[in-house]
Amino acid sequence: MAAYGRQTLRDRFDTAPTPRIAHPPRTHHRDFYVATDGSYHLNAGQAGMGVVIETRDGTRVARYALPTTATDNNVAEYQALHFGLDVLATRAPPTARVGVLTDHDVLARNVNAAALAARDGWHADGIRVPPASRNHWRGIRARIAGFDELRAAVIDGGENPAHPLANSPKEYAHVNHEPARCVRPELDAATSPRSEVPPPSRADRHTGD
Repeated sequence: MAAYGRQTLRDRFDTAPTPRIAHPPRTHHRDFYVATDGSYHLNAGQAGMGVVIETRDGTRVARYALPTTATDNNVAEYQALHFGLDVLATRAPPTARVGVLTDHDVLARNVNAAALAARDGWHADGIRVPPASRNHWRGIRARIAGFDELRAAVIDGGENPAHPLANSPKEYAHVNHEPARCVRPELDAATSPRSEVPPPSRADRHTGD
């Protein structure tokens, strides 16, 4: 369960702007939340990515702090989101509604434009992806299309829990070895009437989650 007093990803998402998408507050409610960040330090020539995934009630699903071979900050940002959605896809059903948190404004706008196009068949206009990030963008779009609904919110870098993981992947390398979790989100019947949620894995069946 979520730690008492800790601000969850849902808390952050509920108060953050979602570029290109206007919606009533009730549609903020997601089944899973993914916070990602990418970093690139020019002087050191080092890059990293951070990922934090939680369910609606704040239960942590996964955290990662990994060095990458990204050649600039944009590539690291797209790579982090691509990786985070890949991880979530192994833990969540296609019917899941997903909230993405990023401190990269352009990435959030691109994600929401692609999400609208996937859901409503609209033309995904206004999307501009750096050439070096295009392979990761293709992976991101495939994951967007694979979930029931997905939208991105923009938060400040200082409020992004993935930020320290991306900037200091060696210091936070221990989070990569946390036990894998496949948990049942606490769904609100008024906003998530579906019953198709992932059952606890056999390994987690007796952990009290």
